[in-house]
Order: sequence, then C-alpha cells, then structure tokens
Amino acid sequence: MTKVRCLSVDGYQTIVIEDLQVSNMVRNHCLAFAIADASWGMFRQVLETKAGSAARRVIAVRPHCTSQNCSSCGEYVAKSLGVRTHVCPFCGYLADRD
Repeated sequence: MTKVRCLSVDGYQTIVIEDLQVSNMVRNHCLAFAIADASWGMFRQVLETKAGSAARRVIAVRPHCTSQNCSSCGEYVAKSLGVRTHVCPFCGYLADRD
C-alpha cells in the first residue's frame, strides 16, 4: 500500500511551479490521456486557490531549461531531454530530473 503524504500551503510562504501550457500539451495524442488523467490544470487551479486563501504566493516560471540549472549550486549544466538524472560536475550534486 502506498502512503500518500499530504502537504499544506501553510508550510510554505512561496510556491514555485512550471507554467505548463496544458491545453497545448494535450494536443499530443500519445500523451493526452495521461496528462488529462493527472489533472495538471485542476491541480494548479486548486493550488492557487488554496495559496491565495492562506495569503501565500504561487509563482509560475517558464518551463524552458528549468532542469538545466543545478538546484544545489546554481551552475548551468546542459543536458538533452533523454537524460533523466542530473549530475552536477561543479558540486557533485545528484538528483532525478523529475
């Protein structure tokens, strides 16, 4: 059985998400069902509503190259979409790209 951890917007002052264009993404017939099934658009709407009622900020950033910068040291580490693991040659930080 999978344990689901519930997070509250109260624990965060600022929440940053990718500004995904879900309506454009579902045009890809190979991914459309999975994207719609995950309810990405609904998640964002609920998140923004909850954050607003808790006086928290939601910032949507452009998704272009968001996983190219190391989240540990901030250095730019170029990689293709096929590379699923981030390995920083500058600080040694290792993380799953997703």
